[in-house]
Amino acid sequence: RNIQTGLSALRIAESSAGQIFNRLNEIYKRTVRAANDINDPNARASLQREINNLVDAIQKIGTDTEYNGIKLLDGTFSNKYIHYGPKYGQTVEVNIGDVRAQSLGAHIVSGNGRFTAGTGAISTADTNYLLQGNDHLRVAGQTVLRGGQTPVLVDAATAARNINTNATLQSLGIEAVAKNKSVGAHFTGVIRSDDQNASVELRFFVGAKDVNAPSFRITNVKANTTLSELVTQINSQASATGTPITARAENGRLVLETTNGETIAIEAVVTVSGNNTATVNFSQLIQDVGDVSGLGNNNNTAHAIRVGELQIFGTESFVVNEYGIDIVGPTPNIVDESITSTFNNLYSIDVSTNQSAEMATLIVKKALQRVDTIRAQIGAVMNNLQSIYDAQKVAQDNTKEAENVIRNTDYAQEMSNFTKLQIKIQSSMAMLAQANQLPQLVLQLLR
Repeated sequence: RNIQTGLSALRIAESSAGQIFNRLNEIYKRTVRAANDINDPNARASLQREINNLVDAIQKIGTDTEYNGIKLLDGTFSNKYIHYGPKYGQTVEVNIGDVRAQSLGAHIVSGNGRFTAGTGAISTADTNYLLQGNDHLRVAGQTVLRGGQTPVLVDAATAARNINTNATLQSLGIEAVAKNKSVGAHFTGVIRSDDQNASVELRFFVGAKDVNAPSFRITNVKANTTLSELVTQINSQASATGTPITARAENGRLVLETTNGETIAIEAVVTVSGNNTATVNFSQLIQDVGDVSGLGNNNNTAHAIRVGELQIFGTESFVVNEYGIDIVGPTPNIVDESITSTFNNLYSIDVSTNQSAEMATLIVKKALQRVDTIRAQIGAVMNNLQSIYDAQKVAQDNTKEAENVIRNTDYAQEMSNFTKLQIKIQSSMAMLAQANQLPQLVLQLLR
């Protein structure tokens, strides 16, 4: 009976959690629709209202689901026991997590992308942008980036790939995405100089590249090189070398985007005549970086780096540690820091823009994973209890059968014994009757 009541309560909990899972699926569909910039503000506002209603329904289900007055899905039904047997300690522990809207979502650590520019080669760049020596990035205790003898560029795409292929992090429900899109300032030219013949060689480094081995080069870029010509050369070289970067012109600006969020870095080597100097308009090549001036024959190299945005998210809280590099920390240029993930629940979902809708899909995805895990845990306990019930039922039936063998009469044997004894009694009575008759006959003769 204890098992049956326990199973009844768990069936209610699993059914209600299933309803929450279905509503999360509906929310996910709407966040995906809202991420499309074809939606006008009214369409996105309508999707937001639908999402809010679904979130409210999830909150009510999580709050109100109960059995015998006991709340099942609000997180209070943990460390509970179902006593299944007649003896001390025959119990099954039950823990059901909190699946209310306020407790469902994603724990997130976000890197908004890092950028820098300065004189000198890439190898002389700010060391926070170079992975070398003891530099590392750890997520939930797992090392996902580690420095070596040869300095390479810090790369969000490599970090995301290592996170997503780490079995321990996968079991913890932690994954990552990286993206890197650069929209430069309005394009007027790559180089400015009093020397009309000044030129620059652009060396592109994409991804976790050795700082002395560019992905490809574009030579003889001059002040009059057009945006269209630059885009053509970048795409041509990237295609020829298999480099995961594309370029396009958009509203008079250079747009660079990598396939998986790889780092974009450019090393510029200037050629000028005499004592002339030149300025490399890095701001028009890479978003947010500054231009580098004063480049001449004695100081002819400059660089600019843009690290992609890295977002790490999980179903439970986790900690990210970075040392010697700057990729996800909230405070730039801190060489050793620990970042605890921030929780974003279903109430934080906002689909008013593409960026916020994309983030919403991640939040709902992790909420789905959490509810799915809780349903699996409930199902596992139900299967366990059902197995115990089935075993106890077999034991009960066999015990009753054994008792019947002991207590119940074997009618065939008893009837056989009864008949045998009855025959013996009748035979004895006949013999006694004959024995009594003989003296009577003797007395009659004597008479």
